[in-house]
This record gives sequence, C-alpha cells and structure tokens, in this order.
Amino acid sequence: MADQSSETVAPPNTCATTTSNNQTMEGAKLRRVDALNMEAGSTTHTHHSQASWGRTLILAFQCLGVIYGDVGTSPLYVYSSTFTDGIKDNQDILGVLSLIIYTLLLSPLIKYAFIVLRANDNGNGGTFALYSLISRHANMSLVPSNQPEDKELSNYILNNPSSQFRWAEKVKDKLSKSMPSKIMLILVAILGCSMTIGDGILTPSISVLSAVGGIKNKVDCLDQNAVVGISIAILVILFSVQQFGSDKVGYIFAPIIIVWFASIGGIGLYNLIKHDVTVLLALNPKYIIDYFKRNGSKGWQSLGGVVLCITGTEAMFADIGHFSVLAVQLSFSTVVLPALLSTYIGQAAYLSKNPGDVLDTFYASIPETIYWPMFVVAVAAAIIASQAMISGAFAIIAQALSLGCFPRVKVVHTSAKHEGQVYIPELNYMIMICSIFVTFTFKTTEKIGNAYGIAVVGVMFISTCVVSLIMLIIWNVKLWWIMLFFTLFGTMEGVYLSAVLSKFIEGGYLPITFSLVLMTVMGIWHYVYVQKYKFELDNKVSPSYMQDLAANTNINRVPGIGLLYSELVEGIPSIFPHFIEIIPSIHSVMVFVSLKFIPISTVMVEERFLFRQVGTREYRIYRCVVRYGYKDKIEEPRDFEDQLVENLKEFIRHEQCTVEANIGISRDELMAHEPLPDTNVIHDSTDKIENLEGRTSSPTVHTEDLPRISSSNSIRSLPNTSSDISTRPIIGVEEEIQFIQNAKEKGIVYLLGEAEVIAKQDSSWFNKVIVNYAYSFLRKNFRQGEKTIHIPHTRLLRVGMTYEI
Repeated sequence: MADQSSETVAPPNTCATTTSNNQTMEGAKLRRVDALNMEAGSTTHTHHSQASWGRTLILAFQCLGVIYGDVGTSPLYVYSSTFTDGIKDNQDILGVLSLIIYTLLLSPLIKYAFIVLRANDNGNGGTFALYSLISRHANMSLVPSNQPEDKELSNYILNNPSSQFRWAEKVKDKLSKSMPSKIMLILVAILGCSMTIGDGILTPSISVLSAVGGIKNKVDCLDQNAVVGISIAILVILFSVQQFGSDKVGYIFAPIIIVWFASIGGIGLYNLIKHDVTVLLALNPKYIIDYFKRNGSKGWQSLGGVVLCITGTEAMFADIGHFSVLAVQLSFSTVVLPALLSTYIGQAAYLSKNPGDVLDTFYASIPETIYWPMFVVAVAAAIIASQAMISGAFAIIAQALSLGCFPRVKVVHTSAKHEGQVYIPELNYMIMICSIFVTFTFKTTEKIGNAYGIAVVGVMFISTCVVSLIMLIIWNVKLWWIMLFFTLFGTMEGVYLSAVLSKFIEGGYLPITFSLVLMTVMGIWHYVYVQKYKFELDNKVSPSYMQDLAANTNINRVPGIGLLYSELVEGIPSIFPHFIEIIPSIHSVMVFVSLKFIPISTVMVEERFLFRQVGTREYRIYRCVVRYGYKDKIEEPRDFEDQLVENLKEFIRHEQCTVEANIGISRDELMAHEPLPDTNVIHDSTDKIENLEGRTSSPTVHTEDLPRISSSNSIRSLPNTSSDISTRPIIGVEEEIQFIQNAKEKGIVYLLGEAEVIAKQDSSWFNKVIVNYAYSFLRKNFRQGEKTIHIPHTRLLRVGMTYEI
C-alpha cells in the first residue's frame, strides 16, 4: 500500500499546518493521500438517541398489529392439535396446560424478550442479523473484502474480550481461520432464513383456516370446501395490502388485535370462574412429569401440538427492525402474555367439564351471546396473524440481498421514518401462491399443523445455537451461563423438534421441502457471488497497465464524469481494459465505484464514501468505495451523484491539507512553487499482474449509448509525459474542484460490466451444473444489476465479459 497519512482529519475547507521556517521545498517529502483510509470530509461519530416514552408507546401499539397476530391466534388450534384422538384422562388436561404455561414463560418471554432481543444488530433482528454480528466480530465472511477502515465506522461496534475471557479470543481466532466454520455459519444462516420464510407460508394457511372454520358450527349449508374457498379469498386480500407497509398496516391492525387479546383474555377468565378454578394447579410442573408417565410415546408425539402455542415467536426478533427492543418487551409482557395465559387456562377449565368438545375448543368455549362478534374478531385476527411472519420474511430477505445471499429482487422502502420497513413484491407473490396452494391441498388445520411445528421449532433451535455462539465470542458471558442457556433451551427445543419430525410423512415434509428449495437457491447464488469476487480480485488490473495507459497517445479524454461500477474494493477491475479496447477514451474524471455492504445495519451518510487517488493528480482517476449497511437504501441517481461529487471535492480538499501539513508550508507558499514530481501511479502491494488472455471472451457493447459518451469537438489526450503534465499544472485546490464541478455539469455516465459466469473446462461436473445452468437460470429470471442500483438507462454503457470460475 502507499504510505498512509496519520494526520487528523481537519474540518472542511480548513487545513492543519505544521510550518517550520527552516524547512525547504527541496527537503520536504510529499506523502500522497493514496490509501482508502482517508474519508472524504470530516467524520463525526454520533449515535441515535433513545426514543422517548411517547414514541415507545406508539411503537408498542403498532407492533401489536404486526408481530403478535400469529402467537395470538394459536388458541384457535392448540388443544385440538394436541388431543387429536380425544381426551382419555382429565388429568391430561392439567399436564398439557402445564406444558403450555412453562413453554410460554421460557421461550417467548425469557429467551426471546429478554435474551435474544439483546442480540440485535443496531436495532435489526433476524437470522442474518445474528450472522452479521458473528461475521463482523470473528471475520467469518466468505468474501475477502474486509478493510481496516470499516472498523472506524460509528456503528461498527466490536466487543473485545477482557483478560478473564482470553479463551473466547482463542475460539474467535480459530473460527476466523477455519473455512469449514465459515461455510457452516453461512449455511446455518441461510437455513434459518429459509425456515422463517417457510413459516411465513404456513402461518396464513393455518390461521385463516382455523378462524373461518367456526362458521360451520352455525351455518349447516357450508362444508369444508366452502371454508377453503373463503380462506383463499381472504388470503388474496391479505397479501394485496402488504404494499402499504408495516407502518400503515400496524396502525390499522393494532386496534383489532387489542380487541382480540382483550376478548380472549376476558373469555378465559369467564371460563375459569364458571367451570373449574382447580386447573390453576397446572402451575405445578409436577403435572408435566405425570403426563408423560401416563402417556409415554403418545405424550411425546402430542408435543407437536403443544409447541404451536409459541408459533410466531420468531417474529418478535425478525420484526424488531420495524420497532424497538423496549416496545416489543413492553407489549408482550403487559398485553400478549397475560391474555394468552388467561385463554389457555380458561379453555382447560372448559375442557375439564366438556372433554368431548376438544376438537373445537376455541369456538365451543365462547359464550353463545357473543359467538358471532367473536367469530368476526377471530377472522380479523387470523388475517393479522399472517402479517407477523410476512413482514419478518421481507426484512430477512432484504438482509440476505445485501450480503449476496439471494438473487436480486425489488425492495421497496415503505416508510420514510423507519428504514427497516420494506416490501418485496416478488417475495410477497411467491408466499401468496404457496399459501394458497397449501390451503387448497391440505384443506384442514391438522395436516398443516404437522408441517407448521417443524418450521417453528427449527428456526428456534437455530437461534439458540447462534445466540450461544454470540454469548461466547461477543458478549463475554461466563461459560457456565452459556452452558445453562444452551442446555435449557436447546434441550427443550430439541425435544419439541424430535416430536414434530415424527410426523414427517403426515405433512411435516412440507416446510422441509420449502426450506431445501430456498436454501438451494440462496446457496447457489452466494457460492457464485463469492467466486466472482475472488476472480475479480485475482485478475485486477496491474500497475504496469495504468502506466501504459498514461503513455498511450491514442487514449482520449471525454468531457464529463465516468462511473465504472464493480464489486471489487481493492484495485482496478478487470473489466476496465475491455472498455478501453472497445472505446479508446475515458472521461475527464474517472471514478471506479464499488458498492460495499458492511455487516452492520446502517452506515451514516457522512461516513459512506472512501476515496483513493489513482496515479497523479492530473489524471483525475479515483477509486471510491461506497459503504452501505444491510438496512440502508441505495439513493436515487441524482442524490447519489450529488453526494459522490461533493465527497470527492472534500477528499481533494483534505488531500491538499495533508500535502501542506507534510511539507510544512502554507497554501499560499505552495501555490508559489512548481508542482512536485509524483511517481506514485499505483502503490498497492496487493495488486497482482495477471494475464487475462484466454480467460475472457470478446467484449460486447450496447452501441446505442455510444453518442452519449463521445464528443469529437472536445477531446484531449491523457497526459503521458512529464512535459505534458508540467504544461497543465493544477496550482490550487479550488481550480481542481472547479474542474470536477464542470465535469459534472458536462454529464455523468454509468459504465457497467455484464459478467457472464461460466465454469472452467477442467472443473467438476457438479460445478458446471451449478454455474452454467442453475446460476444462469436465476440470473436471467431475476432483476438485472442496473435496476438494483438505480442506474438510469439513458446514461448507461454496458460491456460484456466472461468469467471462468
């Protein structure tokens, strides 16, 4: 790397000078700012202020309508799914109720609300938030794009182990050096994401079917087929309103959910008082032991129904980016949990007197006078239940996109106030079609319940494993606490998982099939994404090429600014020579732009741009890394162009300040002297000279865009000798900044390489199938790159190139 300046960044438009009267121009050594550790403009480290109590209460109100619909509607089907063969012994009711009570207390309350929510990544949750935390702290990313400058970001928080936890540092070092560990971690993250989406597919089906099924009790002319038809119609309406976003949907749905929780809580108290208060004995966990003694393997299999009482719990973490930790904790502990405990206890009291009604427990336990109002509220709540996992699926896929783990899709940010609230049309329609298919095919909640449990427990078990690793290498928690956490929750979820897997043939295969398909898609995409990046890194342009380019009198400078996009964050991408081969011209200002997604949730705007000068100042060629978090929205072209140009100007100002500080003279003194010779074309020890011949195909160009970047009236040669450079010296920084501004006014053109990826001839057949067929299919059927990064088509020039990986 070039010699890096250690001077403190000065405020914009000012310079910190270290003038010495006896220092001369001849004795001074110029240290060019050539490294990407120098940010454009001043850096301010600020943190988001904590939300006020008023705002927290509003968020708590909203999250009732978005997060808890799923877990809130579980009373519709838990007892019927548990006692599929009827109740043989009334003592079994106490055993199942005890299981439900302690499952609710342990999993959603203790584990999620007060432990897992702490593992959020700057307020963002979900499987990939956990992955990003570990990846950031233990350097577990498969993409070799880490830069020391990233650790200086305000939100790039690293917890260093204290002296008493040095063993945690050793574990972290071993993980960072182990490729199998890195592959395993990304596979676990992808699996968790896939199962969460599978949960989002099954939730609408089972919730709506359960609620609508109550109409058969009062309308004899309607059969199960009619229930299925009504459910499908409701599902279509539900997915149609997703485009309005969680913010608006939350305001609409929250009042309904509050009515729902108040109603089921009140009915639960009514049934408890009216039928049998002795069911409160189930608070004694002894009844759990007695239940398994009486029922043996049947009791173990019934756990597949009991676990449905915590369906949707993962949404508490996956949807946290839409709200806040305190809002989720407050709403769950004060509203949701009391209502759920009340309704399950009340239903148990009713069943103790009416065990024959177990297959229709919810509607049978409702007092006759309020049956129809409760039916309407139940249907509305079932619709809302689907919102939790759908919103969570959107948030997780948005994270997966930024980490290169999912094919490009359209992400719509539905709230200007909350960046985490997104809507993905393609995913929305995919989940809708799958939910309708499941509803139409299975028709009853019993088979869907068998499938549902696997998705629910699978995601929970994954979160337990990953959070245990976070506690080990990030939180500096004592080992015995980690062992207690993993033993308690891992054992509980392992037992539940074994129970639901026993019903694999009876519908349990469905979420596993969904997960495998999604995991395959995400795994293929990420594999090729990593290999593409490594190809570009190994074949980046050598310093000798840039020197030859400077000496080539056939290369013309075209007015304007050219932005050449690449994923490479170090060096010049291999696509650049192909542009020169097709069009022997480059713009008067050339910027190699790399959009880099950092494993954090957000990057502050003032910390987003990193610049490096390529060659001497007169060439006006730069490399720029634009850093985003996985929650950040890529700006529209005009806003992006304005930000990039202004930050480039600030970089030039700061470079001049550093020059003056290093040679010890004032700006006025510097302007009075001739420019210093600069032999730094590119000083990057990591640059490799690679011969690309035989690795690339003939480049292709979209000729319809050529008139937009060429002008025969205003072309000048690239300076190629020292005499050329001296004839057009840049005396002052303001002149250079004005040149940049004039170039912007001439126009900005986007240059994009279209890389066709194929497998090497000598690679394995498996690699050829993955790259040549599977990845090619995904690439052709999802969004193109220029649409993802909002490149205007009228100012886009594309050149094709083939990568052999």
